[in-house]
Amino acid sequence: MSRGSLARRLPLAMAAVAAVAVLIAALVAWPLLTRAAESNARATLSRTADLTAELLQRTAELPFGGGRRVAEQRLEALLELQQVRYGIVTPATEVPAPLTPADAATVTSGASLSDRRSDAAGTWFVEGRPLGDGVGVLLLQPSSAAQELSGPALARLLLALALGLTVAVVVGVLLARRITRPLGQAAGAATAMAAGNRDVRVDTDGPQEVADLAVALNGLAANLAESEGRQREFLLTVSHELRTPLTSIKGYAEALADGVVAAPDVPVAAGVVRSEADHLDRLVADLLDLARLGAVDVAVTPVDLDLAVLGAEAASAWAARAGRAGVRFVDEVDRTALAVRTDPVRVRQIVDNLMENALRVTGDDAPVVLRIGAHAPGWFEVEVRDGGPGLTDDDRRVAFEPGELYARYRGVRKVGSGVGLALVARLAERLGGRAEAGIAAEGGAAFRALLPTVLAEPSVPAPRPGGATR
Repeated sequence: MSRGSLARRLPLAMAAVAAVAVLIAALVAWPLLTRAAESNARATLSRTADLTAELLQRTAELPFGGGRRVAEQRLEALLELQQVRYGIVTPATEVPAPLTPADAATVTSGASLSDRRSDAAGTWFVEGRPLGDGVGVLLLQPSSAAQELSGPALARLLLALALGLTVAVVVGVLLARRITRPLGQAAGAATAMAAGNRDVRVDTDGPQEVADLAVALNGLAANLAESEGRQREFLLTVSHELRTPLTSIKGYAEALADGVVAAPDVPVAAGVVRSEADHLDRLVADLLDLARLGAVDVAVTPVDLDLAVLGAEAASAWAARAGRAGVRFVDEVDRTALAVRTDPVRVRQIVDNLMENALRVTGDDAPVVLRIGAHAPGWFEVEVRDGGPGLTDDDRRVAFEPGELYARYRGVRKVGSGVGLALVARLAERLGGRAEAGIAAEGGAAFRALLPTVLAEPSVPAPRPGGATR
């Protein structure tokens, strides 16, 4: 459906509103002007009647002749200018319509008259004044005289309303330009960002709401640039992590194929190939799980189990691994029976990734501590502490973000891609808990996953906006 631009619709809307306001003002003002003009006309006619009565009384004192006739002519001319007809009446005078004998009787009896009469010719204003000795004067004026008085006022009103309408249209055009110009810039910036440009910035001028939109777009562009930078860094990190075991596998495979490796050394070379293949398999599996967690489709199957049994199995497996790596393994797994309902596969993934991370950064004969046990009513914990280089406060804030620590310490010290720690955080959330990073008493880093002892039955959790991970 075609939509008109705001630059056109806003002035038209303001013009329409102004036109409605003008119409309402005209409808309200017209009766008021008409009544005011009528009231003014009747008041003027009343004063004219008083003046006419006074002039007629003075004229009656003049002797018949030229002076009296001149006075009467001047009075007639004055009344004619006001469209007023008059007549002197006595009780026996027959008055023309729309006047009535009662009107003549009223003024000849010594009372004043102020009324309105209507006939086939229209509406008339009537004023009467007594002249004394049973004589009176009646004045008759058409109501159209009041309309003539209201005409100029109405014309001025219409002119003012027309000026107001014009001003509203002009203001609407200017306002539309002021609003639509930054909106157009914002639309252009959004289009540029959709095309992949992250250097777009929008001027934060215009009304507050438009300025807020510009600020939000600028923040979005900056955040997108930062996010994409992290993604690129993460991809580089993962590429490096994948290439390292692949290089070893390829080298030993070529050596075996070329017969370079002596027969007694073949089992050793095969063991290295297998170890590197296992490492590669774990990394790929972690990446797949991390991707599934981001899409919220990873399977979680809660079962009833004894946490002490799960912890003992994990401690036994990792004690041997730590010994081969030359790291001093400290077993703090609680062997007290604790019934929990959770997914043992996902809990073991958390243990394995935390231990793998600790062994990577811990030097020879430095301690790595594994603790699995109750934490608080309704919760248990999986904690791994190490004697490695540790983390700063800022490091702990981003420790579970893929590739962040690798980007900071690449070439400085041993550090992994961050896939494992990111997977730990996502798995902890999926199991209804959370992951934390802190300082270990052994001098290095401490990573802990706090998990509920009773995991809710499987359900489809609400996806993150855009499928984003933490």
